[in-house]
Amino acid sequence: MGIGASIFLLALGAILAFAVEADISGLDIGVIGWILMIAGFAGLIITLWFWNSRRRTVVTRTSHPVASPGYTSEYREVRRDDAPPPPPPPAYS
Repeated sequence: MGIGASIFLLALGAILAFAVEADISGLDIGVIGWILMIAGFAGLIITLWFWNSRRRTVVTRTSHPVASPGYTSEYREVRRDDAPPPPPPPAYS
């Protein structure tokens, strides 16, 4: 389930829980609305967690100064997506 479907379930559940005053025998529209809102919220959390776990970055810090001489406490921080793959093994003939 994506973000769009999760927001749709949240909106539909809120409409059913708070705005609809229909009365169907054996069926409570308010409870169905709350269930849809909980499902939409859970889908949104799971989707965001899945997207966040795919976007890991590697931070590399260098210890040499990046400013003029005398400013040795500064460092440069480089962000990359993931660590590069290892080089392939040498081919022997």
